[in-house]
Amino acid sequence: MPDVLVATDADWILDEVDAALAGPDCAVARVRRGKDVVPAIEQLEPALVVLDLQMGNMGGIAACTSVRQEELAGRIGEIAILLLLDRDADVWLASEADADGWLIKPLDAFRLRAAAEAVLAGGTWYEGVDAPATA
Repeated sequence: MPDVLVATDADWILDEVDAALAGPDCAVARVRRGKDVVPAIEQLEPALVVLDLQMGNMGGIAACTSVRQEELAGRIGEIAILLLLDRDADVWLASEADADGWLIKPLDAFRLRAAAEAVLAGGTWYEGVDAPATA
């Protein structure tokens, strides 16, 4: 699996993502603030960004929107984005932010790995009562 950037201020989320995705061919890097996501993408060039919905004053939705705007402006290349949502009610926000996929907490390694593999392969991964069908 290619390298992953995780944006979260919660240590347990980093631990979950690291346990599910890190390995000999995959390094997991972390930023603690949403405003640090784009600079970290420019520096590290990860294949996947995992964004926690709730982070300080710039959460996962705002960070996802920022990444998509940078892509549209041609300042960074396309990148797969997974959002980690707190509840079903957050699904609409995730879809509006143009995430490639999202999981609803609590996380588990099997779902997280399956979601990462799906979006890295160019597909999607959606969870929640109002989520579109996963392709």
